[in-house]
Amino acid sequence: MEKKGNKHANYEILNLIGYGLSKFNDEFIKAFGFNTKTAFYKYCVAIGISDTVGTVKNRMDLFDCFFPDNSRKGWWQKGDAYIHRKLLIDSLFGNETVTGYSNIVKLYLKENYKVQELDVEVKPIVKSRFKKLQETGLEAELYFMNNFNTIEHFKDGFLEDARLFGDGYDFQISVNEHLYLAEIKGIREKKGRFRMTENEYNKALEYKNDYFITLVLNMNDLPTFLTIENPVNNLKFKKEERVSKPIIEYHLINEIC
Repeated sequence: MEKKGNKHANYEILNLIGYGLSKFNDEFIKAFGFNTKTAFYKYCVAIGISDTVGTVKNRMDLFDCFFPDNSRKGWWQKGDAYIHRKLLIDSLFGNETVTGYSNIVKLYLKENYKVQELDVEVKPIVKSRFKKLQETGLEAELYFMNNFNTIEHFKDGFLEDARLFGDGYDFQISVNEHLYLAEIKGIREKKGRFRMTENEYNKALEYKNDYFITLVLNMNDLPTFLTIENPVNNLKFKKEERVSKPIIEYHLINEIC
């Protein structure tokens, strides 16, 4: 099976399946019509998710230590090294029943692997969450929210979420009497590039040394932080203007009284 850097080509679906196997055990495979995990593993190989059954089982082992009720230790020796994968799925689908969750996996298989024989029924809001699954930004932000205290500048700080405001930063961190603004960028590999919006750039100009770009690197495997203080001053950027797509709106013809 092809890998992209250190990321398995089917990274997202393997994580979804591993999570389902660990959290719901045999009830998850029964939702697909199988009575044994081995049969389900072979099915995953047959539809092209992995080359071997061991790859699927390993992904279950990765999640097992986060679900102690299943009585399997899994990769317990790794500690919380991979918990960011669980946190992402928890944030989107953590409240789903085994039926609801298995339908999410089936939806992924139908849309990405053309497995048309699967019956799928999901709620509109679940489809909306489903679209967020492959976005690097959300995964990086969740990792930051759960680990920001490991960053020296933000240690013992109080985190406030500013993402909904769209004001050029994701979080405000209060450390004693000092305030920092943090914009989070996720990079799948150990190195890479990122871009700043005009809003982010202007906010960085305004707050200077109190504005940090926080990179979450190596998200495909074991994430690490790289913080960049005053990025406008310490990095070189090239301004690029993009022509936006026209916005289509539908205006009511008659007044409502």
